[in-house]
Amino acid sequence: MQRTRVKICGFTNAKQAAFAAYAGVDAIGLVFYPPSPRNVSISTAQKIVAALPAFTSVVALFVDASTEQITQVIEQVPIDTIQFHGNETAAQCRIYGKPYMKAVRMQTGTDTNALTAAYHDASGLLLDAYHTGVPGGTGEQFDWDLIPAHCDLPIILAGGLAEHNARAAIQRVQPYALDVSSGVESSKGIKDNNKIAAFLTEVYLSDRNN
Repeated sequence: MQRTRVKICGFTNAKQAAFAAYAGVDAIGLVFYPPSPRNVSISTAQKIVAALPAFTSVVALFVDASTEQITQVIEQVPIDTIQFHGNETAAQCRIYGKPYMKAVRMQTGTDTNALTAAYHDASGLLLDAYHTGVPGGTGEQFDWDLIPAHCDLPIILAGGLAEHNARAAIQRVQPYALDVSSGVESSKGIKDNNKIAAFLTEVYLSDRNN
């Protein structure tokens, strides 16, 4: 059985992050982007990470952050992977010595092959919806037909995912992982344990039937 990994992004509460991890989520995403309602401080991030069980991956999300900000976070918060969600160049992504993912906001004309070549050492490409002026977390689904049939990097699919379309996303795109945020929330930045459990159930059932 092929297993689709799951990352839930935008936790602001240690108890909810721990629930997700014990429920089977592979990766917890922490947002370090002040304009976002899901932004966390270093102290909050430390509490969230401390509440997680072993083998849960921690991803730190930045949007065109300064080198100083990123360095400050990764020196004080035990993270595994950096997610660059802005216009960072490949060279900028590489300087921290951490595995990284590069987010791509998909729209007509996006050259995924060129991006794969440019960020060839990334752990994966995170494909998200394009929305003018908003780097992510919009809850909008993009046209999955824009995704190439083959990609040399693992595909992490984001953008408008929730319980109702998790199975379709896996069956159509066959991504390495799904990345969900607003689709498992009761309000912005507040995760819903029932929605998390329902989403994970849909992923499990889809994988089992593939």
